Amino acid sequence: MTNSLYTPSPSTSASLQPINNPPFHTQPHHRSIAMAATGEPQPAKHQEVGHKSLLQSDALYQYILETSVYPREPESMKELREVTAKHPWNLMTTSADEGQFLNLLLKLINAKNTMEIGVYTGYSLLSTALALPEDGKILALDINRENYEIGLPIIEKAGVAHKIDFREGPALPLLDQMVDDVKFHGSFDFIFVDADKDNYLNYHKRLIDLVKIGGVIGYDNTLWNGSLVAPADAPLRKYVRYYRDFVLELNKTLAVDPRVEICQLPVGDGITLCRRIS
Repeated sequence: MTNSLYTPSPSTSASLQPINNPPFHTQPHHRSIAMAATGEPQPAKHQEVGHKSLLQSDALYQYILETSVYPREPESMKELREVTAKHPWNLMTTSADEGQFLNLLLKLINAKNTMEIGVYTGYSLLSTALALPEDGKILALDINRENYEIGLPIIEKAGVAHKIDFREGPALPLLDQMVDDVKFHGSFDFIFVDADKDNYLNYHKRLIDLVKIGGVIGYDNTLWNGSLVAPADAPLRKYVRYYRDFVLELNKTLAVDPRVEICQLPVGDGITLCRRIS
């Protein structure tokens, strides 16, 4: 969710304030060029909120959106995407192409019981709810119910609100309770994590017991604005530089975790899928 155009306050990753410096991954580097009305070359910009693409060509990303994503986007997801675009923290949202990816993935693995840590206005949550069967369930955890309630009327109108069990508050205490209760072990088909990056490893230590063998955990933002390979003197935002170390440590840990098979994909800001095998 989090994008480099915004920076969190010390108290919570959900409290974001806009700043003006361009993110690392949007520095000029073989960018697509468009002609302005003056005839001067200008960088072409795709229309997706948050500019969440690691593609070096904005024009190519816009092509993907216009050809494969927006024409297939459910009307309810389009409405929520447009509502979220007006919110001052809109760069926290899941991109439309990643929402499409999650929706298809959940159908491919026949997921029924899922969890989402980090909800914001609920775009990825709605994508999940639409993919699940009528009796499917999502345990949705976020520290900010106010943001969730922005999207809730749209989720209700889509007829999938009954699938969602929203819990407001930090996720770790609830996860600890679930880990202590064996009935929750191996009970989730899919878990999506898009929250505080400094707790990703803490989440992983707990979620590995809660997802079933053969089930999938998806960690979002695992390429962290492209900053993971930035030079030491790159002009990164303070929070990008701070959380980069946590993302690097997560990636290193997942790469050698014998309990999971992994696949890291450059969708959105990077997503790593972990399939539990033991």
